[in-house]
Amino acid sequence: MLNPSNHGVWTPLHSKIHQTLRQRQLLSANDRILIAVSGGQDSLCLAKLLLDLRRKWHWQLAIAHCDHRWRPDSTANAEYVAQLAHSWDLPFHLATAENLADRSEASARQWRYQVLEAIALKHNYSSILLGHTQSDRAETFLFNLLRGTGADGLQALTWQRKLSDRIQLVRPLLEVTRSQTEEFCQKAEIFIWEDATNQDVKYARNRIRKELIPYLRTHFNPQVEQQIAQTAELLRAEVEYLEIIARDLLEQCIPQNLPKVLCDRENKMVNRRKMVRAPLAIQRRAMRQWLQKVLPADPNFEQIEKLIQLIGAPNCSQTDPFPGGAIARVEGDWIVLDQSTSKKRQFFTTPPEMTTN
Repeated sequence: MLNPSNHGVWTPLHSKIHQTLRQRQLLSANDRILIAVSGGQDSLCLAKLLLDLRRKWHWQLAIAHCDHRWRPDSTANAEYVAQLAHSWDLPFHLATAENLADRSEASARQWRYQVLEAIALKHNYSSILLGHTQSDRAETFLFNLLRGTGADGLQALTWQRKLSDRIQLVRPLLEVTRSQTEEFCQKAEIFIWEDATNQDVKYARNRIRKELIPYLRTHFNPQVEQQIAQTAELLRAEVEYLEIIARDLLEQCIPQNLPKVLCDRENKMVNRRKMVRAPLAIQRRAMRQWLQKVLPADPNFEQIEKLIQLIGAPNCSQTDPFPGGAIARVEGDWIVLDQSTSKKRQFFTTPPEMTTN
């Protein structure tokens, strides 16, 4: 099944990925890189491309495989990826789920990212590379659109994002289609381990892949995957810009140099008089960023809207509890997130040095 002897073959796809990495500055020379390999065509294509490009970039590569233990052939699948890594003379790391009872895509993805990050931290890899393609990007766009989302969800699967201060996720194949990765593996004579669950249309993503996109391709646009992926790329740049503007606004609205008696509130207050001047889209983003700082979990749309309503609400207005029991209330010029459970409290009066100009 293995044929690691094709290291010398250089293809247009090698050139494309080489240029993508350079132009987008996704990786640097001498990086320590962990490649997530499932055994499917996309991750195998990515691993082989990086292996061949290594002589130009002088990377230190390793392969990681995540076994969810959901399929009868998962152990054999993991053994195949381990054998492939050995044939390529690359370090191999296996993560096996002990009790992943929730068989949802979201829980599986969260587990994979957690274990991949743990492996990267332990072995000092700076980048984790994933084999998501242009096809995956189009499918994710449609999945999130049908589920209901804003621009952030539609631009999901970005080229890179930070998992922590030390580790980044990188997706070099976002301009490569699934048919191209299949063709590459066939020409390189790399055996592809087929995942039977990818054929099961009870999963929404599989229905999008096997039914919706072929329908759109046939009846609307033969290049639908490429066009959707381009839309996602445009949204990515716009979301990045809006997040920067919202961050700047939030910094202006959070009080600085509070009196000692109030210093514990510094990150739990926003100036609604300054916030009201911003467009609604920026208000929402700023409020979401604020809640991400102070709540135990990412806020949803309804929770963000609760804060938006307080921007123009009468003094002493308040929300119902957020996760963790915190309540947001209006106190003069400020929206204060109070995590106290006491029913009796003294409302905050804006000191002179904190008044809005």
